[in-house]
Formats: sequence, C-alpha cells, structure tokens
Amino acid sequence: MENSSASDRIVKDLRFQVAAATPGTRLPSVRVLMTQHQASPVTIAAAIRRMVAEGLVETRSGQGTYVASRPSVSDDSPPDMSWQTVALGPRRFGEEEMRALLALPSSGAIPLSGGYLDADLQPAAALGATLARVARQPAAWQRGPVEGREDLRAWFARPLGPVQPSDVVICPGGQAALSSTLRALTSPGDTLLVESPTYLGALAAARAAGLRVVPVPADHDGVRPEHLAAAFRHTGARLFYCQPLFANPSGATLSPERRPEVLAAVREAGAFLIEDDYARDLVIDGDPPPPLAASDPHGHVIYLRSLTKSAAPGLRVAALSARGPAGARLRASRLLDDFFVAGPLQQAAVEFVTSPAWTRHLRALQSSLRARRDALLTALHRHVPSLVPPSIPRGGLHLWTPLPPGTDDTAVTREAAAQGVVVFPGSPWHAAEPPAPFLRLTYAATPPDTMDEAIRRLAAAL
Repeated sequence: MENSSASDRIVKDLRFQVAAATPGTRLPSVRVLMTQHQASPVTIAAAIRRMVAEGLVETRSGQGTYVASRPSVSDDSPPDMSWQTVALGPRRFGEEEMRALLALPSSGAIPLSGGYLDADLQPAAALGATLARVARQPAAWQRGPVEGREDLRAWFARPLGPVQPSDVVICPGGQAALSSTLRALTSPGDTLLVESPTYLGALAAARAAGLRVVPVPADHDGVRPEHLAAAFRHTGARLFYCQPLFANPSGATLSPERRPEVLAAVREAGAFLIEDDYARDLVIDGDPPPPLAASDPHGHVIYLRSLTKSAAPGLRVAALSARGPAGARLRASRLLDDFFVAGPLQQAAVEFVTSPAWTRHLRALQSSLRARRDALLTALHRHVPSLVPPSIPRGGLHLWTPLPPGTDDTAVTREAAAQGVVVFPGSPWHAAEPPAPFLRLTYAATPPDTMDEAIRRLAAAL
C-alpha cells in the first residue's frame, strides 16, 4: 500500500509544472504521471484532488487536468484592510483569552492548561467503532426531530426529577447551548449574575450578547446565598449562571446547606438559574449530589450538560433543558441557530452512553483523574508548597492555586511558557478586578509521571 509520501512527491512535481505554465495549459495525463512516478492511479487521483482543493488546477470531464486561471490583480500594491477596523467596531471581550485557552501546546511543552481530557483518557476506540457502525445505517443520515433523538433526550432527562424528555433539546456542545440560552432569555443591556470566579466561556458569551455581568462572591462551598439575594435585589437581574459541581476554575461544589438557600434566592427574585453541570461525569471522590434541577418543581432552573468534557472533544453533543415558556423559547432559539445536531453523532452518542463501554470508561476515568490530581498535588508540595490550594476538589479537571500577593499572574504564565510548561492565569476568570492572583492548573492533560517535571519548570518560572 502506498503511503502519503508518494502523493506528496507528485504534488511537489505538479506545483513546479503549474508555476512554470500559463493558465489553461494541459498537464500530463494520469497514465503519464503513473509512469513518471511509478504510482497507482489512486495515488495520482489523490494528488490531483489536493491540487484542485488548493485552486492550482482544474479538471475537465473527459479532457484532462489543466492549470487553473489566476485572479487578476489591478496593481502590485498590498491589500488595504484598514477599512475593516471602522466597519467592525470594538473587539468582543474574551476572544483572545478563549483562543489562548484552546490553543494547542508547542512541541516539548508540558500542558497544565486546557479543558479536555488527554487523548489517553478518551474512549476513542469505542466511540470510533460505534460511529462507524452507525454511519453505515442509511436512517442515521435522515432528518430527525429538531429537538433531537427522543432516546437521547430521555437519557439526559433521567436524573432531573420533574424534567421530561420533551423539555430537553440536543445541542452541538455546551458552549453552543450556553450562548443560545443567553441570547434567548435576555436582551442587550440586561444583567447576568455569575459566581466569582467563573467559567471564561460564560463571560465571553455574555459579553458577546451585550449583557452586563455582575460577579457574586463564592468560596470553597460555592456561591454565597446572602450575596446572591442581595445582587438580585440591587441589580434587578433575572438570570444567574453557576456551576454547582466542581466549578471551573475553582473546583468548588455548592454545599448541601447552601443548595436550598440558592434556590430560594432565585425563586424570590422571580429569576432563572443556569445550571452548567459540565462535570457530572468527572467525579473522583465520593458520589456527586443530584442536579439542582431535580429539586426545582417550578421551572426556575435551566439545565445544561455536555458529553464533550467527559468523553472526547469531537463528541459535540450536549443537552439543554427548560420547562414552560422558557423551554419553548430555548427550543426555538436552537432551531434558528443550526436546525439540529447531526443524526449519526446523536445515535452514536446514545448507543455509547447506554452500553457497558460507558460504565467502563467512567470507572477508568475516575481512577486516572485521581492519579493525575494526586500526582500534581504531590509535585506542588515538593517544589512550591505555597501553591497548594487550601481546598482540594473532589472532581473536575483543575486546581485553583493561589499565587503570592502582588504577583503578576500573566507574567508568570509567560515565564512558565518560556520554561516549557503551559499554565493559565487566573485574572480572565473574574468578571471584575480579581481579589488575588491565581493560576488554573489542569491535571487532565498530563500523565502522572510528567507532573513533577511540569511543576519543577513552574517553580523555575516563579
């Protein structure tokens, strides 16, 4: 079987010929190229497809392959894009930070940042086998309900008490679900209450929707109910975003004592609570509490859960649930955004999460995350004990580590990158001025035996 090097060699030869020829020149036939390069017709065809995709050649049915025409340029001056600055207006908040958060680490760098599982922790083989089987079924490619497959919606609704499958809509990832919710339930200029610190993607989506973001103090037991109630009274807000379980970035879980108080504050304000349950399947120690939505009979909680964090970045499947008029509005918003999620991906998702492979994956994931979290803590104790967080999360993907007072967290991040370890500063996770400097250290993307070297490099940066 020929590998891609043969195709690369042919593409290189064709590029040389195209550069020396004028538009419309006929290139050698497939038979001639086969003889010249001792390659199969499949390899030749693959090379020509690459050239067509690059716009360098064009094929004419029954005639052959020709050098493509080049767009005419009126003069030799460089393009002037400066007009776009006026047309576009100010840059949206959070775009640069989100790009940095999702950037792939450079070669040789140890990643202690990012928001997805290391490739070794992803059930890629099981997902691939399921998707390959599903993709061969013609029915999977047909249009289904715009809200999503009923069996998949039922799976997401099962732990939510009063929530029914008809209250759920399937979305292409948690970020898409969150953005749709903010746009559907607010108008530009409205106020969104958030925990402080909170998920960077929520801040970016809120600012993109034109919302005023007001932070509410939180600690290791989650958001403080008395401050939440006061924020509702002072701002008139009707929407509160929170992550009650292993919050990103702090790792905090809303305590049993505060759960009813938070729900009472939301009910008293006549408001909605967006429960981002991204870490439902990322438990390390003990059992997670039920979702807040399971204790909400009157439709105040809008629930969001994704499979992307706990399975693989490519499994862009999430669920959004809401009841009453809010549910109808959210389902309409999702329909306008992208019609529906691809059928094969939905079917593969539901077959995977209802199979024994899902249970095995969660069991292995719990063990692996525990080993990585504990290895990171051990390395911190050894090299920089001042960075050990006062409260250790019992799940999730991150440690929220305090820096010495007065430290520039962004400067530390830059110096750490120069030392070959990628970390993320704490300041972008705050909607207002951060009360103290922090780093978010992710343990899900690095094997346990690499943690010590990663923290040794971070210690050098500090």
